[in-house]
Amino acid sequence: MAMLGKRRTPKTPTRNAQALRPVAQAAADDRGVEILRLAHDGRGVARDAAGKTLFVDRALPGERVEVAVHKSRQRFDEAHVRQVLRAAPERVTPACPHFGVCGGCDLQHQALEAQRDHKRQVLVEQLSRQGLTLEAAPVLLAAEGLGYRRRARLGVKVDADGRPHLGFRARGSHHLIDMTACPVLVPALEALLVPLREQLARLEAPRQVGHLELIASDAGVCLVVRQLRDQPADAKHWQAFAATHGVALGWLLGRETPRLEWLTEVPDLHYGLKPAGAEHEDARELVLGFAPGDFLQVNAGVNQRLVDTALAWLAPQAGERVLDCFAGVGNFSLALAARTGSVTGVEGNPLMVERLEANARRNGLTNITARQADLSREAQARTLLTETEWDLVVLDPPREGAEALSRRLAASRVSRILYVSCDPATLARDAAQLVAGGYRLTRAAIADMFAQTAHLEAVLLFEHPEFPASAATPAQTAKE
Repeated sequence: MAMLGKRRTPKTPTRNAQALRPVAQAAADDRGVEILRLAHDGRGVARDAAGKTLFVDRALPGERVEVAVHKSRQRFDEAHVRQVLRAAPERVTPACPHFGVCGGCDLQHQALEAQRDHKRQVLVEQLSRQGLTLEAAPVLLAAEGLGYRRRARLGVKVDADGRPHLGFRARGSHHLIDMTACPVLVPALEALLVPLREQLARLEAPRQVGHLELIASDAGVCLVVRQLRDQPADAKHWQAFAATHGVALGWLLGRETPRLEWLTEVPDLHYGLKPAGAEHEDARELVLGFAPGDFLQVNAGVNQRLVDTALAWLAPQAGERVLDCFAGVGNFSLALAARTGSVTGVEGNPLMVERLEANARRNGLTNITARQADLSREAQARTLLTETEWDLVVLDPPREGAEALSRRLAASRVSRILYVSCDPATLARDAAQLVAGGYRLTRAAIADMFAQTAHLEAVLLFEHPEFPASAATPAQTAKE
């Protein structure tokens, strides 16, 4: 049941699955199917003439579509739209010429507001599966629907004729789609797509290029070439490209343990966060440095709103102690440290601990402590929560969530917990543990970090009625 509707490559098709294919195909060809709703992954849900569930790519609720089944399972089939017989009002023309082939965006055929309504519904449904309800509808944290993505990894492949291809993978396969445009990228990155493919054709050994990573930081554009084997002549070609296009150039060399070398001046990769609710024009902006490979929220506008929301909901006070779990480069830690007594940022990767410490120094914040701990381990989560009496906790875990930590938090005396998640299913699972421990789910938001896709980020605030917020005075200035 858990795998129902999920995309996965089947093993050798069963005889029953092959027998079902003509039945589903005929039902679609004869009179089309009615799209009942959207699944959580953005595909339309319908039923064929025999009542079997169909998951239909690029279909919208209320539409009648002619479909073609491309994968048949025992309990459901997967299909795509062959022809729209009756379009939904929210159907729009996709902005990208590669939509429907590229595996990157899956909702560009739906109006942006309808996409966001769908994401709200997904969060509510996932919570309801755990018996949880919201006091109010989730608020929306959003920015532009296009031109927002400031990081991208592009695949490289050379075909049998020696022609290089550059782009993203096709939907549901390893086939590479040549990209001439990608409207979700920030314009500075999109403008490099065609020149990069032309550059690959000039190389002496393009097969030695694994992938290309593009990063747009506040300091400018950075290109990292994943080079499988050293090619000095091609290194010079890349240096010439970097000079022509004004980008910083990194050379990630080696197969097993690649090392990063800079073929241009080492860039100061960083992004800024503006202080939320600043009353003075000269309020100091926080500057967060990062390196290629570090986790980075790809949507700068939504990330700013996410941090602003965290500060507004948590309302940190001057004397409070804050624990920031899965802190990364300090996206929340620095903003919180500028408002409260002390912040401890915890990361599993020692390099990220160093990055957090460096960002604290860069911003003159002396009330931040960076620590290393594996928060997926119950013992380390227990130690972290019992050695200090925390007032506020922030969680921003990876997709697998924070089950062990949530279990320990449910029995804690923390006043307010902010949970930021990129997977609504694991979020709902962990939220149920917190509520079972006595916490109230008081606020919710969806962060449209990946507009034009079904990917959902969400934010929940939990408050414990027995452990009220501190009566300390809110901090107004950064600790310096």
